[in-house]
Amino acid sequence: MLHRRHLLMGALAALPALCAAQAAPAEWPRKPIRLVVTFPPGGASDIAARLLAPLLSAQLGQPVVIDNRPGAGSTLGAQAVSRSAPDGYTLLLSNSAALSISPHLMARPPYDAAHSFTHLGYIGSVPTVLVVRQDLPVHSFAELVQWLRSQPQAVPYGSGGAASVGHLVGAELARLQGLQLAHVPYRGAGPMRSDLLAGHIPLAIDALPQNLPLAREGRVRLLAVTAAQRVAQASEVPTVAELGLPQLVADNYVGLSAPAGLPETVAQRLDAALQRALADTGVHQSLTAQGFVQPPLDRQAFARLVRDQSTAWGSVARATGATL
Repeated sequence: MLHRRHLLMGALAALPALCAAQAAPAEWPRKPIRLVVTFPPGGASDIAARLLAPLLSAQLGQPVVIDNRPGAGSTLGAQAVSRSAPDGYTLLLSNSAALSISPHLMARPPYDAAHSFTHLGYIGSVPTVLVVRQDLPVHSFAELVQWLRSQPQAVPYGSGGAASVGHLVGAELARLQGLQLAHVPYRGAGPMRSDLLAGHIPLAIDALPQNLPLAREGRVRLLAVTAAQRVAQASEVPTVAELGLPQLVADNYVGLSAPAGLPETVAQRLDAALQRALADTGVHQSLTAQGFVQPPLDRQAFARLVRDQSTAWGSVARATGATL
C-alpha cells in the first residue's frame, strides 16, 4: 500500500511537468514552417512575406515556405490556417481583407478574427490609392467625380478581389458621392493592374506600393490616397481626408498570425523573430520603399487593431450592402 501511495504521489507530482511539456513543445521548430499568404504573388502581402521569410528562417533555424492561397475574398487561406494544428508550423500573413472585411460579407463566416487566431505581430499597413489610367481625361479627384457623373452607365472599377480594401472603399465612395460604380473583382492585384494598363478598366482602387513606379513612369495617375496624412513616398498625392471624405481613410494592415491555442512559448519566440526581422535595416528600408507605414505596435496592440478594424469595416459592409 505504501509503495502504491508513493507511486501515485510521484505521478501527481510529475503531472505539471507533463502538461508544461505538452504546452511548450521541446526544440521547436523541428521542421519547415508554412507561411500562408491569402493573395497571389505580386501584391503587398506577398512582397512583405518574401522580404521577411529569409530572415525568419535564419532566426528560427528552419525554412519558412510561402504558400500563396488566394480565393473567396482571402478566406480560403485564412480558413486553412484557422483549422490547422496550433503547433507553430502553419502561420498566416494576416491582413485586413481576410480578418476584418470578408467575415462581414458572408452569411456564415468560417472563422472569427478575434478568437480563431493567435495574433503574433504587426508588420505595417499599406495605404490604398485611387488610380486612373493615363489616357483618362481627368487629373484630379474633383475632375474624376465630375467625369463619373457624366457617364451614362455605371463605370467599372477594379480591385485585387472581392472583400479587398479596394472593393469596400469603392462601394463607400459610390454611396457617399452618389456615383454609379460597378466593382470588378480580380484574382489578385497583378491581373487587375494589367487590365488597367491595357485600357480594359478606367480606374482602380489598389495598394499604393505597386502603383508608385507606374506613376513615375507616367503610365497611371494617382488621385488620392486613403490615408489621414500624406504618405512620404507619394507626398504630392492628396489624402481622402483633405478632400473632405474622412470616411474613406483605410489602411490595409499586414501582420503575422497563427491558429488559436498556440503555446505561449512558441508565440513569444515567433514574435521575437518577427521583431528582429523587422529591425533589419534592409527589410525596413524595403518595406518603406514599397509604401508600408510601420508604426510600432506590440502583440496586444495588433490584436486590438484586428478587432477594431473588424468593427469599423463591419459598419461599412452593412452600409454598402456589399456581399461575397
